[in-house]
Amino acid sequence: MVQGISRPGRVRRAVASVLAVLTSGVLLGACAQDGREEVRFTFSKREAIGFMSDLVAEYNASQSEARVVLDTSGVDVVSASFVRGNPPDIALANYNMESARFVQRGALSDLSDTEAASRIRPDLQPLMDQYGSYPGRTSALPYSVMAASVIYNEQIFAEQGIEVPRTWSDLIAACETLQAAGITPIYATFKDDWTVAQGWFDYAVGGQLDVIDFFDRLAEQGTDVGPDSAVSFEQDFTGPLEQATELAQYVNPDAASRAYGDGNLAFAQGEAAMYLQGPWAFSEIAKTSPDLALGTFPLPMTDDPDDLRVRVNVDLAAWIPVEARHPEAARDFLEYLYQPEVIEAYNASQLGFTPTTDAAPPDDPRVAGMASYYEDGLVYQGPSVLVPKTIPVNSYAQAVLLGDEPAGMLRTLDADWARLAFRQPAPVSETKEPTP
Repeated sequence: MVQGISRPGRVRRAVASVLAVLTSGVLLGACAQDGREEVRFTFSKREAIGFMSDLVAEYNASQSEARVVLDTSGVDVVSASFVRGNPPDIALANYNMESARFVQRGALSDLSDTEAASRIRPDLQPLMDQYGSYPGRTSALPYSVMAASVIYNEQIFAEQGIEVPRTWSDLIAACETLQAAGITPIYATFKDDWTVAQGWFDYAVGGQLDVIDFFDRLAEQGTDVGPDSAVSFEQDFTGPLEQATELAQYVNPDAASRAYGDGNLAFAQGEAAMYLQGPWAFSEIAKTSPDLALGTFPLPMTDDPDDLRVRVNVDLAAWIPVEARHPEAARDFLEYLYQPEVIEAYNASQLGFTPTTDAAPPDDPRVAGMASYYEDGLVYQGPSVLVPKTIPVNSYAQAVLLGDEPAGMLRTLDADWARLAFRQPAPVSETKEPTP
């Protein structure tokens, strides 16, 4: 929970913001005086600002035609800039339903003729298209793919003689063995609903269902989603979520009051054997236990190892607006970003997977357990990120793990989806051109 800020603190922050704006204005003016085109580059991953700042400086020093200015003001500011007709020239941004609005409305230019586009793995395109597309365009290119699964303590597994589970039966047996030894099998942080959604909800559903196929069929269903429809959340998700509640019997007893920060600390201190979190947790765990040996494996939800998949999301995608003021300079910078040594270094720094056909898999042992699944295309998009933010799916998932009956929650989700589908605009036609 964000703590309140005192009035003097607000005043100091407001003054600092004004000074920052004034200073940036001076800097931007100074940049314009050297004759270069000024390319505004929006970047949304705060954990990697240091890396990207250095990269921008290297690019600016490498040529004399353009000067890239890094903008980390956030998605709300970017959305407002489209409304004002002053979008950034290029962006590397989280690719989700918010970013995809720009795609669906034809606000982004076609990148299909770039060299960067020719090197993107074709099997990732369905993950991009699932948010929507614009006819005849490659509107965005994946830059960084994050894979997430179960994190486990290798020392605890070795001491208890437990092998990485590959089936649901193996997983339950491992939990029973750990519990009998007085070890908490899984550390859970149910206080933060997003941790429930991205881990428990997404892993359970994605481990059993073809997520892309489900949402494609759901879209075809339109407003007719309910207990009697051919596809529905209640019908398709109830089984996986019932299994998730069964697995929740093996978590820490205070899970309902534990948040993400608590989980990272507890897991770093060896208080549990497994943790349903993404690779972003590794850096937090390392602050307490830098030498802790950790590995990853996909959550098994069936008794067939061939069903194993890892959850992925396109953490960053590159795009250039139709209304970019310096489109050619932006394209030059895009090609620079996709040079193998640049894109691979970025992903290595963030424990991400590089989405190009010529990239080697990551060699960090903490994510090695997911590498073969990613390389073989055995992945799924987290279903929670495919539900619009106007539907509180995170809270719904949290309620189930805190004791609500899964079918009832999913019935509510069906009703929400049907109402939202009724309000959705018709798809963009093949012949429609974007409004300038």
